[in-house]
Amino acid sequence: MPPAAAVSPPATPPAAPAPPPAARPANVAPSPVREIPALTARPEVILLVTTGSQQALTLLATALLEPGDVVLVEDPCSLAALQAFGFAGARAVPVPTDDDGILPEALDEIAARERPTLLYVVPTFQNPTGRTLPAARRAAVAEAAARHGFWIAEDDPYGELRFEGEPVPNIAGLPAALPEGSRWNRPEGGMFVWATLPGGRDAGALLATAIGHDVAYVPGAPFYAGTPDPASLRLSFTTHAPDEIAEGLRRLAEAFA
Repeated sequence: MPPAAAVSPPATPPAAPAPPPAARPANVAPSPVREIPALTARPEVILLVTTGSQQALTLLATALLEPGDVVLVEDPCSLAALQAFGFAGARAVPVPTDDDGILPEALDEIAARERPTLLYVVPTFQNPTGRTLPAARRAAVAEAAARHGFWIAEDDPYGELRFEGEPVPNIAGLPAALPEGSRWNRPEGGMFVWATLPGGRDAGALLATAIGHDVAYVPGAPFYAGTPDPASLRLSFTTHAPDEIAEGLRRLAEAFA
């Protein structure tokens, strides 16, 4: 079934391009079938079925953005989202993050300075890092949107892929696969692990070596709207069985040796 993008307009439509002082969520989400009746029962919700969140993002960008508008994004951010906003002529401004996702204090400061039209966020199992934004921070993000009057595009393509409490073979094998001093997170669901190599290593430059060992990853640098981290990389664990993942980690260890 194609995903459904649920878009909630402001209570009072803006009469001018400047956003009104109210939080305005625009949810770009593959909504499970069980959620659709509840969504359509809410009069303020407009339900639009799309072929995926990328099409929904493109439609939102066309409807909400003018060339030169500011879009705030997590740093790092989904590469496809950065491309969609770039095609619309918007300026993507990165908001700093930590292991729990976007930093509300930084968001508030940057929003006051940049006067954004839109915040794009993947709060659950974020792409590319796999991080999940805690409830308190989600509330703080909504409060910042209300204060500064920008839209929130909440993308939720991975929320149903939760495996909390279940073993994740590739995370357990990372200490043996990555160079000593590497760092990585431990997502509770989604599709990705986010890692950082030590000692000034460049994940992009090392990719050709990894491919030579018949294993691959996605360098992290292109996911940043601001200054990239060349040592970062994204690993996916959703398309292979545990024994295949173990073999991939063994090859990765050889490539990084």
